[in-house]
Amino acid sequence: MTITIAQPIQQQPLSFDEFLARYGGDNRYELIDGEVFDLEPTGLHEEVAAFITTKICVQIDQTNLPWFVLQRGLLRPANAGMTAFRPDVAVVDRSELIQEPLWSEQSILTLGSSIKFVAEVVSSNWQNDYARKVEDYAVLGIPEYWIADYASLGGTRHIGKPKQPTLSVCRLVDGEYEIQQFRGNQIIDSPTFPGLKLTAEQVLTAGK
Repeated sequence: MTITIAQPIQQQPLSFDEFLARYGGDNRYELIDGEVFDLEPTGLHEEVAAFITTKICVQIDQTNLPWFVLQRGLLRPANAGMTAFRPDVAVVDRSELIQEPLWSEQSILTLGSSIKFVAEVVSSNWQNDYARKVEDYAVLGIPEYWIADYASLGGTRHIGKPKQPTLSVCRLVDGEYEIQQFRGNQIIDSPTFPGLKLTAEQVLTAGK
C-alpha cells in the first residue's frame, strides 16, 4: 500500500509571510515552526478526508447551524508566528468570522473561536498530528479534533500494540484534550456532531 508522505522541505526557516508568498496558494503545504511540509496526499488519504467532510456537511445542514467546512484555508495560531496549519477538515463558525482580522481578504483563520471541529488524516510524519497539533489545537480552544489513522502509522504509545487503524477523538475539557479511541465496528462518539452514526471502520476505509 502506498503511504501518504509528509516530509519537511530542507531550507532556511520561513516566516509566515514568506511561506504565504511561496506556498499560500497550494493546499499541499503547511508551515510548522518555520519548516515547510509537503503533505503529498495519496488517493486514500483524500478519500478519508472527503468522507469525513461529506458526513459532517450533512449534519450541519440537518441542524441548520451557521457553520461550513473550509475548503482551502490556513490556520495561523496567533501565538505561533512561524506556523500555519492546513487541516484536512475544518468546520468554521460563520458568526465568528467578523472577529477574524484576515478573513475578508484571505482564507486565513487566527482564532480558535472560529473553528468548531478539525480532523487530520495521518501521514508518515505522524508526530505532528499526535503531538504538536494536539497541543496547539487545544491551546486555540478547538472543541473537537479527530485523528484518522487509516494506515496505522502512529507510534504504539498513541495507538497501542499491535498497531491497527484507529480514529482518535480528542474532546476539549478544561483546556486539554481527553482522547477516546475507536476501531473496527465501534460507533464514534462525537460531542460536536452527536447525530453521526458512523463506525470507525466506515471512516478509516472511506465507507468502502
